Amino acid sequence: MFGLGVPELVLILIIGLVIFGPGKLPGVGKALGQSIREFKNANKDEKKDEQMINVTEQPKELADKTDEKK
Repeated sequence: MFGLGVPELVLILIIGLVIFGPGKLPGVGKALGQSIREFKNANKDEKKDEQMINVTEQPKELADKTDEKK
């Protein structure tokens, strides 16, 4: 995905243990996972909004028919 192999992941884990300590590392991982999940959900919602149909505009054929009746 990002070109990370096993040695890189081990190095990141060791750095995380040194910085946060073994007690806080699970909490940091949980917060990171929730942030990623919320970001994905926000992107899904944005795509749904773009795909929604604008119901306030009338199709051209219908607009022509209503203009003829006037």
